Amino acid sequence: MASSPSTLSSSGAVSPVTARKTWRTVEPLHGMIYFAPEANELYAALGIPPAAGYFASRSAPMGPVNAEVVIATFYNFHPRLVKTAIPSVWEIAAPAAILDARLRAADAALRRMLGDAVDSPEVIRAAELTRTAAERAAEMVCGRPLFAGHAGLPWPDPPHLVLWHAQSCLREFRGDGHVSALLLAEIGPVEALVIHVASGEVPIAFLKSSRGWSEVEWDAGVEQVRARGWLNDPTDGDGTLSLSPAGQTLRQRVEDETDRLAVFPYEALGDDGCAELRTLARPFSRMVVDAAGLGVATS
Repeated sequence: MASSPSTLSSSGAVSPVTARKTWRTVEPLHGMIYFAPEANELYAALGIPPAAGYFASRSAPMGPVNAEVVIATFYNFHPRLVKTAIPSVWEIAAPAAILDARLRAADAALRRMLGDAVDSPEVIRAAELTRTAAERAAEMVCGRPLFAGHAGLPWPDPPHLVLWHAQSCLREFRGDGHVSALLLAEIGPVEALVIHVASGEVPIAFLKSSRGWSEVEWDAGVEQVRARGWLNDPTDGDGTLSLSPAGQTLRQRVEDETDRLAVFPYEALGDDGCAELRTLARPFSRMVVDAAGLGVATS
């Protein structure tokens, strides 16, 4: 990644909490690409089935990889689900064509959701800061295959696409670290999903439908997590999952490790730069959420 000029009042060590807050504040500006109708329309124009668009577009930065690479890097999707798309999708469209469609979709979606603000000085400055963090991350690609693929792509020119691409890189940087934390804790793909549901942060129906595991496989995963002492015993018949004290400790340890591994890029901004970026990005992220950019509108 080539460098770009940036003016920051300070830089240096930042806390894992600061890095996490900064990533989370900006993340809707990247995450919307997985829900934007513009993306599905452009993938469909290439002949890519809707169910394959996610796997194709997110893995395309790594090139025409086989299914096993996607299974390894995406981590918690059923291998069978991945294999419905990969590698056959590369016979429909080359990774370069898919990446071009993805970038055009991001452009159209952000212009729709941000309106006139898409060309504002605030977006330009947010793009500059986020790019600075992403370029710092590119100094540490080892062990981060999804991030490395994204980091090797050329930078777009419009600031709102610089912002989108930089945040895409930072999301994959963090995600690769999270996979490392899960492996260190010896948490398998289904176990990770069960723990996520039991934390109360995501509906069980969404993860069951989107990750492709059968009821038998899901139930086996629940029992594995329960056997490790990470789930409370059920108190009623509705199947609600909740983390035991040991499970809460385990999950916090994984999250803390994920946060620690994600600090490096934000050290290029320092506390002041991170605070400025959050202030700049917060209203734009809210506009994305309010436009149902993450699948659900809040207004």
